[in-house]
Amino acid sequence: MPKEITLPSLSAGMEDAVIANWLKAEGEAVKAGETLAEVETDKATMEFEADADGVLGRILTPAGERADVNAVIAVLLLDGEDASVLDGYTPGGAASAETVEAPVEAPKAEATPVAKFSDKIAASPLARRIAAQKGVDLSGLSGSGPRGRIVRIDVERAAEAGAVAPVAAPVAKAAAPNLAGIGDYEEIPHTGMRRTIARRLLESKTTVPHFYLEADCNIEALMALRAQINEGREKADRISVNDFIVKAVANALAKVPAANAIWTDEAVLQLKSIDISVAVATDGGLITPVLRNADQKSLGTLSSEMKALAAKAREGRLKPDEYQGGGFSLSNLGMYGVKSFSAIINPPQSCILAVGAAEKRPVGRGDQIVLAPVMSVTLSVDHRTVDGAVGAQWLAAFKAGIESPMSLLV
Repeated sequence: MPKEITLPSLSAGMEDAVIANWLKAEGEAVKAGETLAEVETDKATMEFEADADGVLGRILTPAGERADVNAVIAVLLLDGEDASVLDGYTPGGAASAETVEAPVEAPKAEATPVAKFSDKIAASPLARRIAAQKGVDLSGLSGSGPRGRIVRIDVERAAEAGAVAPVAAPVAKAAAPNLAGIGDYEEIPHTGMRRTIARRLLESKTTVPHFYLEADCNIEALMALRAQINEGREKADRISVNDFIVKAVANALAKVPAANAIWTDEAVLQLKSIDISVAVATDGGLITPVLRNADQKSLGTLSSEMKALAAKAREGRLKPDEYQGGGFSLSNLGMYGVKSFSAIINPPQSCILAVGAAEKRPVGRGDQIVLAPVMSVTLSVDHRTVDGAVGAQWLAAFKAGIESPMSLLV
């Protein structure tokens, strides 16, 4: 019997993915451990390996198409099998095409005729989206996915057979924005990454009680020390202001560990390791690779690791363990000339530091007023986990490290 190849969950929270490229063709021999395909998730492009020897008999999800986690995307012919065993094959042993084409009795209308999309129905997110678009009533379907889960192909077959809820389309239209008078525009379809960003930030801003703390940091000594460290270094090896900021964040977390925490409904999780998520802008959206045990690493090590992670992020080559987790986030828009801003917390973390551009401002030096480079920072805090006093203590520790940069090197 041929072996069904299903799309595994390649990262935490992954619900579906795009098959970016098949590296094996139908009829080609496959060895266990060989890369079958490249899969594009909402975070990165990752390789998907075969777990058995055989011949790739049929590709069910072509390159460029999206599939749900646990959906059958291909079929592997095992030793002694040939393509003839695939005659009449359907994923998961579902009914044949002839059976599917038979008339399907439309579900009876409810007293209030609204399509049922209850969370109690076992259906993949992609299947739910397609059902909403096509007006298919999920409550009348039998799923061909694992444990009877409704997947995309079940919805598409039902739509072809006429199992449509009569008022699903008006419900979808009611949520559409009013585009009257906006002029010409180009429609850019949402990527998986953009959908994930939208979902997570909406969740954060509407469910996490944010409060904000601001501080101005005099970075005159930091700039002088940076110039001294970078003297004679190749451009690619130079220490950036952001590297100092990462180190100052790590040191402040070591001094005020109560800020290194995660909220759950059962308990506050006090994290023992200091892992910092650093926001990196990519063509597909924002991603936050993680610097692990940042307090235990030198400024130079943090700098080289951050450069490598940022390059992999922009190329879509980050592995799940390189962007999952982290206890504290850092977002720096200073290089774009932004003076200050308030960032949205990255759940389940409790804090994110937003860093603005340094600019010459009047500061006191003894009895004199002089101009010095000053950098504004804003700490966004989850008040469920971190109280105002703790946030203020952390920000004071960060400011002390930035303004006395030699302390970051010892």
